[in-house]
Amino acid sequence: MFSDIDPARDRVVMAEVEAEIRRHPNHKQRVAMFLAAMRHFRDDLRERGLAVDYQEIGDRNASEDLASFLAAAIDRHRPQRVVVTEPGRHDLIGEFQRVCDGASVEFDMRADSHFLASHGDFDAWAKGRKQLRLEYFYRTMRKRYDVLMDGDDPVGGAWNFDSDNRESFDKDGPGNDIKGPIRFRPDDTTRRVLELVSDRFSDLPGSLDRFDWPVTRDEAQRAVRDFIAHRLPRFGAYQDAMWTGRPFLYHSRVSTALNLKLVSPRYVIDHAEAAYRDGSAPINAVEGFIRQVLGWREFIRGIYWHHMPDYASGNELGAQRDLPDLFWTGETNMACLRDVVGQLLDTAYAHHIQRLMVAGLFGQLYGVAPDQMHDWFMALYADSVEWVTLPNVVGMSQHADGGIVGSKPYIATGSYINRMSNYCGSCEYNPKKATGDRACPFTTLYWDFLLEHEDRFRGHQRMSLQVRNLDRKSADDKQAIRDRATYIRRRIREGNA
Repeated sequence: MFSDIDPARDRVVMAEVEAEIRRHPNHKQRVAMFLAAMRHFRDDLRERGLAVDYQEIGDRNASEDLASFLAAAIDRHRPQRVVVTEPGRHDLIGEFQRVCDGASVEFDMRADSHFLASHGDFDAWAKGRKQLRLEYFYRTMRKRYDVLMDGDDPVGGAWNFDSDNRESFDKDGPGNDIKGPIRFRPDDTTRRVLELVSDRFSDLPGSLDRFDWPVTRDEAQRAVRDFIAHRLPRFGAYQDAMWTGRPFLYHSRVSTALNLKLVSPRYVIDHAEAAYRDGSAPINAVEGFIRQVLGWREFIRGIYWHHMPDYASGNELGAQRDLPDLFWTGETNMACLRDVVGQLLDTAYAHHIQRLMVAGLFGQLYGVAPDQMHDWFMALYADSVEWVTLPNVVGMSQHADGGIVGSKPYIATGSYINRMSNYCGSCEYNPKKATGDRACPFTTLYWDFLLEHEDRFRGHQRMSLQVRNLDRKSADDKQAIRDRATYIRRRIREGNA
């Protein structure tokens, strides 16, 4: 986008605006990371000789939202044309278009080159399909970009190696030999941002104490190489495992850099594939990781733009309950949620299984309204951007889209969490029990969810077996589950569960 800029004529305009920061009750680290990355990018552009009109938080007469900033910038510079890269939020396009139309200025929106599948690519792939499924999209992308291919065939003889990637740790845990993600010491620019966030946004959730995110292109690329060298080889086997007090394990933590566009997906994919080709990482690990970047990331973006704006209001299961306070405080007797929310407040990070099968699972079983779950995910995760977070929450996590993203709700009892973690060992609840004083809320609410939606899912191809398990329970058992679920929800509302 910058290759055709004339520094003598053109201006790059960028803005930090309070309305965007307070659009969600954002984690302090998420705010600081975005602002630090923006300021470093601004400085880099200026060093390259480009003229940058940049608004910082607290500037005199600063615009409070992006639309008013753009209008003011047009008034200052009187351009013939406004050129933008497609934003990561659907509603901003209309806002920018209206501002430009009102000023009689041409609005030129460019495709985001930070993705490998264009909207046209995705729409062409989706055309005529009754269901849009990751597996088939992913295979198309592998072939198109010749990633992990041996001619026309996938390397290793299979398109995915999920069956090799479901290991949990034994009773001794993951050990202390895992080299955690590389940490980046804040420089002067980032330290000023941290001071700003600490002073001006002290009311926002989370702590800044452990801020160490990559905020420049060089740092982002170093983070990728660090993951490839130290954690990728065992990422595949343990990508779904969880352990108390160990938020990172073998995960990459590079999604923030990808979503901030500090590093390209092709850079990430190429380095991961090279690790397989040179024998430093096994196929199950490399394929599992590449599927997240080349497959899921591109697929979920396609879903967002293919179905917006109606997608945002999806609530297929009619969930209406308010998000419990424990999602903001971590104050709960449920060890798994206490650990996940606690680490979020400390680090603004949780890996995909903690998101889907702990936080998201509980929200769905409890019956939280999807828009409130989306607001929470957008707020507390450093890597959240609407194009990726909305379909992951509304679709994958809450099944509020009725099956557009995933063919079934991802629901399970507390036994799944017990199998994949050590959380249950320190918890007062028993994951095997659905009723009684020590019944695990996940297990109780799982059965209550099936009872509530029995008619909807009894004939469902992938849910019928779970629903038929209800037939083994007596009328008294079912009533006991309902009563316990009512009790649990009341205790959660009171902050006592």
